[in-house]
Amino acid sequence: MLRTSIDPRLLDLAAGRSHDPFGFLGWHSGPEGHVIRVFDPHATSVEILGLGPMEKTDARGLFEWHGPAAPEIPYRIRSSNGHASHERFDPYCFPPTLSEHDLYLFGEGRLFQAYNMLGAHPESLNGVSGIRFATWAPNAERVSIVGEFNQWDGRLHPMRSRGNSGVWELFVPEIRPGMYYKFEIRNRASGQVLVKTDPYARWFERRPGNAPRVCETSAHSWNDAAWLEKRKHWDWLHAPINIYEVHAGSWKRHPDGRFYTWRELSASLIPYARDMGYTHIELLPVTEHPLDESWGYQATGYFAPTSRYGDPDEFRAFVDACHQAGIGVILDWVPAHFPQDDWALAHFDGTALYEHEDPRRGYHQDWGTHIFNYGRAEVKNFLLASAHYWLSEFHIDGLRVDAVASMLYLDYSRKAGEWLPNIYGGRENLEAIDFLRELNVMVHQEFPGALSFAEESTAWPMVSRPAYLGGLGFSLKWNMGWMNDTLSYMRENPVHRRWYHNKLTFGQLYAYSENFILPLSHDEVVHEKGSLLKKMPGDAWQQFANLRLLMTWQIASPGKKLNFMGNEFGQGREWQVGWELDWELLDTAWHAATQRLTHDLNRLYRDDTALHALDFEAAGFQWLDCNDADNSIISFMRRSTNGECTIVVLNFTPVPRHGYRLGVPAPGFYREILNTDSALYGGSNSGNGGGLHSEPQPWMDQPCSVVITLPPLAGILLKL
Repeated sequence: MLRTSIDPRLLDLAAGRSHDPFGFLGWHSGPEGHVIRVFDPHATSVEILGLGPMEKTDARGLFEWHGPAAPEIPYRIRSSNGHASHERFDPYCFPPTLSEHDLYLFGEGRLFQAYNMLGAHPESLNGVSGIRFATWAPNAERVSIVGEFNQWDGRLHPMRSRGNSGVWELFVPEIRPGMYYKFEIRNRASGQVLVKTDPYARWFERRPGNAPRVCETSAHSWNDAAWLEKRKHWDWLHAPINIYEVHAGSWKRHPDGRFYTWRELSASLIPYARDMGYTHIELLPVTEHPLDESWGYQATGYFAPTSRYGDPDEFRAFVDACHQAGIGVILDWVPAHFPQDDWALAHFDGTALYEHEDPRRGYHQDWGTHIFNYGRAEVKNFLLASAHYWLSEFHIDGLRVDAVASMLYLDYSRKAGEWLPNIYGGRENLEAIDFLRELNVMVHQEFPGALSFAEESTAWPMVSRPAYLGGLGFSLKWNMGWMNDTLSYMRENPVHRRWYHNKLTFGQLYAYSENFILPLSHDEVVHEKGSLLKKMPGDAWQQFANLRLLMTWQIASPGKKLNFMGNEFGQGREWQVGWELDWELLDTAWHAATQRLTHDLNRLYRDDTALHALDFEAAGFQWLDCNDADNSIISFMRRSTNGECTIVVLNFTPVPRHGYRLGVPAPGFYREILNTDSALYGGSNSGNGGGLHSEPQPWMDQPCSVVITLPPLAGILLKL
């Protein structure tokens, strides 16, 4: 019998406004007995298996069963629409699953494994398998799960509100991993209805689609226990770190333009990086992102490896294979901003939730993106949990944090009047500073041996010093000053370089103020900047010679190393995300020779402790002559912890220098362990016949000296 009076809770359900569906649907007991209510506007009839048919009490789709005895929980329902029937357990007869303790920690910003609470998780509840969904939407009037399993109808699976936490949850029985889903959110104040992806989703459909998929529990069996144990005790401060920066989608591609999968990259990229002597692969962001042209820097899935290259377990297998090959994996990670896509994080529950409401704090003008609200505990927890997830679930060895400078300064790239000061009237983003410190403390405490890298381009002090000393707590900082000065110098015609000599030497004034990494990254070979090779002046021979000199200067200078893919063989054009590298260039002698030099430099850096053991200490470096600007020559020694030294001499002009006297620290025979002008590397084969004996003549404040031939646009390394 249809009701004559309408329960307002039914009206809320039918209108998609129900804030408390469990208060009305499911099983309830009272003085008049027991009642079960089911709302199914698509059904013509509904029955409870074992208890009989339900009465349709409202044309909107409300069905009720009344009985004197409590039903057995959980109970099954059969719905029919006249053409087909469907059986299911009633999701509104299951209890809540999220603990008050976890909700409390999340609200405090201290639930580092929030990804185990929020998102979509296969689970068994009361003996029934299904998926438990949860999301944070504190300004919602109603949140529903929509997906393939309910015809994307937000009326059918409204979620349970967990009160002041702002979290909503619902266990949906008998649905399986692999299904697409989203959250339908109705804003409490405006009534606006939004359909959003899951911020904590672990897997997405391939672009151009953007729906998250319920991810299966990982079936990958890790084989990197020895690597992780070794990493715990790794003395990275005194170890070689030489990073190959890679964009997974354009390192190589199939002839038809298809991406290489993680499995294919395991078979090709890993042995290549190992053979070339790199210690780590750094991946441009592989967090899910909708637009290829963003290179991954506009992420919409902070817990999901992009589906472009395979599923999450295939990415796990790639990392595992790297570790078994002795190669670490660093993830480029972007907590500084997120895109405006209306189906993702932006105004998630109809309000500025993850971002600041005021665009002077919440909008990045340069990139057209939103800035995270680091002062909100749940937002900070979201980012900390993302970092924790990649390090824990995928055994990532380090995080390179993008655009740190934009996080530190409230007036970053803003004019007067376009930014808001902090509570003390300053330009420092105090909430972001606290977040970065918490991030780095968590990384180093929870994952011993894992590293964090700051892309930070200003003179902010103590970026790579511990948080307990007042630093930001990063392991290493990109040395953008070294990179900018070096490339600016190398662009100059050699005849003019004498006037810019200080660009090579100035960096030693601050080289040990931070733990620096020397980057020649993707940012230097895009946006009409030209490839490294094309930055070099002169004819083709001089360009390649200059490139060899640049690479030697990087390897020999104090600091860990990073090079973007293609630099190692002298890619001619600047990088473009839509094409693979020009591997056919390796059929050309000069490019093949450049790759051979990179290989030998990498091996020399790895094996010669003088070139890496004291990268962060002044004791590891000593000028022999930093003042020979007229000849554009610099010479210095790199030292190891045991006093062993390697002598480096670099000639930045195309003029060979014969009879060049060089101070050395002890008498003996000095072997030429590297000469970039060797014919092996495409040079003119000018050099010192493999080595030379010292003379007792003091020079350059050293007790002895050698007289060397210094080839044009070349570097030589000598060892006693």
